[in-house]
Amino acid sequence: MKQPFHTTLTMAVLLAIATSLGGCDAPHRRDHDPARVDDHADHDDAGDHGAGASEEHAHDPGAIAVTHFTDLTELFVEYPALVVGEESAFAAHLTRLDNFRPVASGRLTVRLSGGGVPAETFSVAAPSVPGIFRPVARPAQAGRRRLQLALEAPGLSAVHDLGVVTVYTDTQAATAALPREEDAADAISFLKEQQWKVEFATAEVGTRLLRESIAATAVIRARSDGEALVSAPAAGHLVAGGAFPRIGAQLAAGEPLTVIAPRVAGDVDVASLVLAAQRARYGLELASGERQRLAGLVAQEAAPQRRLHEAASAEKVARAELEAATRRLEHYRRTLETGEPGESAAVMVHAPIAGQLAEIRITPGGFVQEGQAMFHIVQTGRLWLEARVAEADLGRLSQPTGAWFEVDGFDRTFQISAESNGKLVAFGVVVDPLSRTAPVVFEFDNTSEKLRVGAFAAAHIWTGAQQQDTAIPVQALIDEAGQDIAYVMLGGESFERRVLRLGIRDGAYVQVKSGLAPGERIVTRGAWLVRLAAASPAEAGHGHAH
Repeated sequence: MKQPFHTTLTMAVLLAIATSLGGCDAPHRRDHDPARVDDHADHDDAGDHGAGASEEHAHDPGAIAVTHFTDLTELFVEYPALVVGEESAFAAHLTRLDNFRPVASGRLTVRLSGGGVPAETFSVAAPSVPGIFRPVARPAQAGRRRLQLALEAPGLSAVHDLGVVTVYTDTQAATAALPREEDAADAISFLKEQQWKVEFATAEVGTRLLRESIAATAVIRARSDGEALVSAPAAGHLVAGGAFPRIGAQLAAGEPLTVIAPRVAGDVDVASLVLAAQRARYGLELASGERQRLAGLVAQEAAPQRRLHEAASAEKVARAELEAATRRLEHYRRTLETGEPGESAAVMVHAPIAGQLAEIRITPGGFVQEGQAMFHIVQTGRLWLEARVAEADLGRLSQPTGAWFEVDGFDRTFQISAESNGKLVAFGVVVDPLSRTAPVVFEFDNTSEKLRVGAFAAAHIWTGAQQQDTAIPVQALIDEAGQDIAYVMLGGESFERRVLRLGIRDGAYVQVKSGLAPGERIVTRGAWLVRLAAASPAEAGHGHAH
């Protein structure tokens, strides 16, 4: 994403930030090939780089500065011209390219070789401060020699070959041979100590294949077969006992979700069952009393034996009705409390698909109607991107093959292509009469499961047109009053502001039509801080000791 330049920042804020970074207002130092020099200072062997250092730049017209990269490390080294018998103190700044932090330990060796004379080496066993090594070379042989700086550190080995340099016979010869060069007036100083303290990175400008695209609004959805809304198969009470599912739970297909204790029959519920049991109890008491009364009359021969038999039968029936009503009531209550189906019509609800429980619309112990939505289950491993393409852009799409998109909250772009993680699912043939758009649906992997169903996305669908051209990461750009700006590394501690003319945006990269050339190196993280270093006044103070 572009980094906006907020013109409302006051100079007081800029000054405070620059001061905290230890900004330096010393003249800019241009880097060179090893055989060339400029007018910037050498490191004083008595001091180190550091926020607490008090020494300022001591500019030596005979000093040489070189920036060199390997696959693993960046070297920014300053050293005086090499003279036979004279000590030349190197100030070598070494940065790891995997995290752009200083190399904190290891041995650095300066090697002079070639020229038909024996090789000479000069080593230092450790950095004086993290990132800064200070080997001292005292050449014994004059002539054209190959200069190399070799680093051996735990888990890290790199050789910086700085090419052929001249070792002079005396200081006068070195002074006469090496011309003085002027600094670039518009260069920006941003020291290694500042770079190492903040989020900072650089990258080499190159060329890449860029694909044209059209913009579209989009929504992330579950696949048509990767989503299920579970409804109640019957009306009844939800069992309150036992474990109840939680939102976010991963479910297997067929896994139990809950139990519904349905109505026994028609409008029968717990209250009806209680009433039925009470009626059966009263009926039993009445039948028992009648049997006892008739038994007394039969003993007095005041009633026939037949009526006593009828009363005894009526009592048995009433007892059986009470037992049945009591069992129904007890079982219904047990089902509500424990979820044990037993002999009743209790219904176990299962997950129809495997996936993540995204939504719960019921409460344990509550009552649900038949067909009422209860659970929402989604599969998030593979999702759909449903984009809406404007009618005016449909003519540029023949058969979409992929897309890239951005989602709020993520500092990266996502890509969908048939070669890697996705495929085209559908390309609508009907334009919506209200929105005047047609749908384009892609399926893609969401293996990290960070993207959420229902999220909005800014999508860009590839048209099929493509070209090879200069490109840089989008994160290297700063939007400054409507101009697209990038900062180019002139040397290890010097940068230049460039105004760019941009073209195709393809995911995390954007085409550069003018303003940069392949092989140059730009700031990809921390460009804002370089901008602040350029804007801060000289009073921001020094932090660079040599």
